Amino acid sequence: MLTVETRYAVHQDHARTMGTAELRQHFLAPDLFRDGEIRLVYTHYDRFVLGGAVPSGGPLVLDQVAETRTANFLERRELGIVNIGAAGVVEAAGARFDMGPGDVLYLGQGSGPVTFSGGGRFYLVSAPAHKSLPARLIRLSESRQMKTGAVETSNKRTINQFIHPLVMESCQLVLGYTTLEDGSVWNTMPAHVHDRRMEAYLYYNMAPEARVLHLMGEPQETRHLFVANEQAAISPPWSIHAGAGIGGYTFIWAMAGDNVDYTDMDFVQPGELA
Repeated sequence: MLTVETRYAVHQDHARTMGTAELRQHFLAPDLFRDGEIRLVYTHYDRFVLGGAVPSGGPLVLDQVAETRTANFLERRELGIVNIGAAGVVEAAGARFDMGPGDVLYLGQGSGPVTFSGGGRFYLVSAPAHKSLPARLIRLSESRQMKTGAVETSNKRTINQFIHPLVMESCQLVLGYTTLEDGSVWNTMPAHVHDRRMEAYLYYNMAPEARVLHLMGEPQETRHLFVANEQAAISPPWSIHAGAGIGGYTFIWAMAGDNVDYTDMDFVQPGELA
């Protein structure tokens, strides 16, 4: 079963007028993972798509998606897949990829239908692509790891970069995930914006009762979302994206836009936020 929801771009002036329910309607993807389904959110921010595939009880195939008006979903797109569940299998372009928990798979433009099976819970992110690049399965041990933050500022964390210029080539996609160390809660602080790219965060590895207070909005006109496990926040180019959580969590960050320069961001210091 395939479900696709379309989200249109929101101007920052409009966002300033929104109440809680409207903010959640436009910027939160709360229901991406359902057993036996592929669920996608097609956004008009750089035509970025995010979603989930849970092949519980049988294989699922991602093939034609009417919203793209192409013969199949990857005809003019690239796809990043993160397995946030048990061991699973992805098959595409005549190849089989056995994915363990935390593994990341990149599929390039023209890879054709994609089949998901096994016990995986697959997080999907996709952006338009201008050329075909080879598929690559990236294990956690093959990612580029960065340690950053400090205990004193409650943001000591490990960043693992997967679909990233220093690891592999892609067209638009940049993807990795960040894990907070025990006792740290802030995932991105100081906050930042990048007008050249949109971004999405998927929060997971959270206790059912835990929440992340996800900060968004313009730096001097901030807003917030309370986000539960396996829910995603969509960040327009004009919005900050930062947050603090109750208990341990990991978040997958994925971006698409003008460039793949991970460092192309404009920082906003805590004293500048309002």
